[in-house]
Amino acid sequence: MATEVTLLLNELGKDGKVNDRETLDRLLPLVYNELRRLAGSFLNREHAASIQTTELVHEAYFKLTNQRSVDWENRGQFFAIAAQAMRRILLDAARSRKTNKRNAEKVSLDDTPSIPVSMDAQLLELDEALKELESFDPDQARVVELRYFGGLTIEETAEVLKVSPATVKREWATARAWLYDRITNG
Repeated sequence: MATEVTLLLNELGKDGKVNDRETLDRLLPLVYNELRRLAGSFLNREHAASIQTTELVHEAYFKLTNQRSVDWENRGQFFAIAAQAMRRILLDAARSRKTNKRNAEKVSLDDTPSIPVSMDAQLLELDEALKELESFDPDQARVVELRYFGGLTIEETAEVLKVSPATVKREWATARAWLYDRITNG
C-alpha cells in the first residue's frame, strides 16, 4: 500500500496536475485512515474538542490536494505535510477562539457555574516555542513537527528528513528538553 500511495503521489506531481480528480479519488481511501489516526492522536493529546477528527482530516486533505505545485517524494513526506496542515488548521482555530473571547461580552465568573479549561493557550504557547526553536535550530523544529504533530515514527521521520534514525533520536531528545525548559520556565 505504501508503494501505491507513493506512485499516486508521483502521478499527482507530474506536469503540475495536482488537481487530477481521478488520481485524488484513488488516493483518498489509501490515506484516509492514517490521516484520521494522525488527527485523532493529536486531538486527543490536545483535548481540542472544538474541532472534530473528520473535519480536521477533510480540511487538511483539501489543503493538501489544492496545492499548486508539489513534488511528492513518498508517503512519509505526504504525511509530514499533512501534519503541518493540521497544525496550521488547529492554530488558526485556537487564534480565532482567542479573538472571539476577547471580543465577547464580559461576564462575571459568579454568573457562570463552570468554565471549561481550554487547551488553546497551551497550543499557542507550544507553537511560539517551536517557532523560537526553529529560529536557531530548524532541524530540531522539523523533527518535533514530524514526531509530535505528524505522529511519525523515528524511522519515518528519518526517511522524510533523509538522515539516520540515530540523528532523529538525538535531535528529538534535545528538542524535547529545550521545549520543556522553555515552556515551564518561560
